[in-house]
Amino acid sequence: MTLMAGALLLALSPAHGQQAAEEEATNKVVLVGSRSTAKTALDTAAPVGLINVKDMQNAGPLELGKLLQTLDPSFNFSSTFISDGTDSIRPATLRSLGPDQLLVLVNGKRRHQQALLNVQQTIGRGSAGTDINAIPLSAIHHIEVLRDGAAAQYGSDAIAGVINIVLKSQTAETQFSGEVGQTSEGDGRVVSGSLNHGWSIGDGGYINVSLEARKRGETNRAGLDTLRVNPPRVTQHIGDSNTKDGYLWWNAALPLDQNSELYAFGGLSKRRGDSFGFFRSAGDGRTVPALYPNGFLPNIVTDIKDGSFAAGYRRDLAGDWKFDLSINHGASQFDYNEKNTVNISYWYEPKPGGGIYAASPLEAHTGRLKFDQTTVNADLRGPVTLGGAKFAFATGFEYRTDNYRIDAGDPVSYQYGRTNNPAVVILDQNGGRAAAGTQGFPGYTPATAVNDGRHNIALYVDAEHNLTQQLMVAAAMRHERYSDFGSTTTGKLSLRYDPMPTLGLRGSFSTGFRAPSVQQEFYSSVSTNLDGAGNLTETLTARQGSAVTQAFGIAPLKQETSRSGSMGLVLRPAKNMSITTDLYRVDIKDRIVFSSEITPEAAAGCNATLSNCPIRRILAPLAVGQAQFFTNAVDTSTTGVDIVAEHSSKLPVGNLVLSGQLGFNRTKVTSRHSQSPVLSGNQLFDDMQVLLIEHGQPRQHHVLAADLNTGAWNLNARANYFGAVKAGYFTNPYVQTWEPRWVVDSSLRYNFSKKTSVAFGVNNLFNVYPTEWDKTKAAPFPQLGFTHCWETCPIGINGRSMYVRYDTAF
Repeated sequence: MTLMAGALLLALSPAHGQQAAEEEATNKVVLVGSRSTAKTALDTAAPVGLINVKDMQNAGPLELGKLLQTLDPSFNFSSTFISDGTDSIRPATLRSLGPDQLLVLVNGKRRHQQALLNVQQTIGRGSAGTDINAIPLSAIHHIEVLRDGAAAQYGSDAIAGVINIVLKSQTAETQFSGEVGQTSEGDGRVVSGSLNHGWSIGDGGYINVSLEARKRGETNRAGLDTLRVNPPRVTQHIGDSNTKDGYLWWNAALPLDQNSELYAFGGLSKRRGDSFGFFRSAGDGRTVPALYPNGFLPNIVTDIKDGSFAAGYRRDLAGDWKFDLSINHGASQFDYNEKNTVNISYWYEPKPGGGIYAASPLEAHTGRLKFDQTTVNADLRGPVTLGGAKFAFATGFEYRTDNYRIDAGDPVSYQYGRTNNPAVVILDQNGGRAAAGTQGFPGYTPATAVNDGRHNIALYVDAEHNLTQQLMVAAAMRHERYSDFGSTTTGKLSLRYDPMPTLGLRGSFSTGFRAPSVQQEFYSSVSTNLDGAGNLTETLTARQGSAVTQAFGIAPLKQETSRSGSMGLVLRPAKNMSITTDLYRVDIKDRIVFSSEITPEAAAGCNATLSNCPIRRILAPLAVGQAQFFTNAVDTSTTGVDIVAEHSSKLPVGNLVLSGQLGFNRTKVTSRHSQSPVLSGNQLFDDMQVLLIEHGQPRQHHVLAADLNTGAWNLNARANYFGAVKAGYFTNPYVQTWEPRWVVDSSLRYNFSKKTSVAFGVNNLFNVYPTEWDKTKAAPFPQLGFTHCWETCPIGINGRSMYVRYDTAF
């Protein structure tokens, strides 16, 4: 079916992003990827996708992450559930690489990362990417997606590419949008409203402000639990969580004279998520029958605050030179709160004088994560003439600080009894050792609290030169020095050759890097669980330089390095038609991963000195039952091809735009290695983690679309094809495959005037769901109520949803 779609696309010559009219395509310019004059998306030396306001309006999703996944096949935004904080900040990736290998810019300035580190078994495990949903759609004018390695141009994190989000600056009107929708199952009700207004300031100045609020109801696609309750009933919550989101964003500029201006932009967002953990049955040792006679489902409530503010000064200098000085500060804060819970060890703790306390708080604050970043940039660009040849030249300086903080939760969220003394014997209702901390999400402890950071400086040079009217070459070099691991230098070469107006060739080669994030450097956590023998076991996520990592010989984190190359073809066979094809490869060395759980050897096979059991010998004196850590343990290679095409035509009934994108992508783990004299690369990163990297994201993602304007009506239809994905961590050795799926979205809009319209839309028109779990080989998950997917879930499990949207401007 994919081959048929490809043939159809080539025949019709569709395109990236829908355009309402043919003439709009010629005016589409992008800034990302080059520091010379702005170019149209078809004239760049590297592939750049462009998403405009109409694309966003017709797409359906209200969250930026899901919208990008719907419109751009190189972007993935996997759905998650029962994954703690990752349910609230889902991982965003480009070209199937990691969330932290994608750089996000706002108005061309670096966007800060999220405080949350993804440590659950999901896409992006072990990474802290950018909280893409902290930016409201109502504030965005357009989005540029650079699908090319760009670390030499923009610095760390740009191995996979760059997304530049350009904010609105209009002052002509007040824009209002409201939407109501829900799934065909009657849940997941969404109510959203946004307001955007701009004011003119002085001679050519402006301030544009966006307000947006949204409330989303939960969805639940869990099946019957036939193992833990009788009679069977739904015990799990598997689907989207309840959320409440609020945003305030702005973009402003104030001219000082004809040649200079001050500018500022930024935003605030506050979101609350309401998700769930695993069900605890009435007979489970992790519950209290007196409190929960029918068992209970722990409730994880997250509060997410995000804020950013950038200010700068721009000036036009003599000789067409331009100067830009800016400072940009951003912060992400993530709070965990546990409700509908209990600390078993508090409840069953022996009371002096006999009996037990029989008391425990049923909710607690379980900890806070915070990340903040401050970036100072000084940029200078303009023309340079050397030997009679004219160059577009740019150079600049960057200073950045990154800080990370973990605050401990309430004592009840992590303690083993009120004294937190493991020597005290506390037994649960079944006579086993009672679990410590709150059920669902145990809190961060004082031992894992941290407040640390680093700084770095960077210098870059960037030049472009037209050797002939048809041939352009560009080069960039960047040197960065970090306070914690040293320095690195990267470079990039690009060219664009247009032998005729209808044909263009482009290519690039670059070296890149990604510095370990401060989240990966300083994160740690301790949870107390029961081992197979019923003993309390400390599971430690150890930060670099800790006693555990030193004992295993795990070296401090260093930067990932990459080599990437691409070559592309641009065809313009007619004014209303374009086709681009780009082949690429990205090789990453020393990729930072979150290790598999390192568990000690079986005690029965160990001698008295533990000399034949090196893992147990290391962990036993440290009172750690099993450990995990971040380490540079794998090399990967990613290859792919992107085919993007466009065809617009004027029909008797109106204007028709056919658009489509074919994305093919494959990532392979080429090497697993270890610095440890005790652990092999295969132990550090086992086969199931390799499977998640190689098959967790679709190797094929295609987007076909049609947009028809006829009179006052607009009809839009879009089909997304998601290739198969696989995972096996929870069912090892069985590997579950979720088969390929087509998901079709459509909308019908009526325009009462140029500024007022109402639309009815359907997402997932044919109510498509992922493959169901294999009820035998994947046991016991189907018997616990898991119906479709978990570790990886590109299309989600909500099924069909419908909405009504109203847009107006005045």
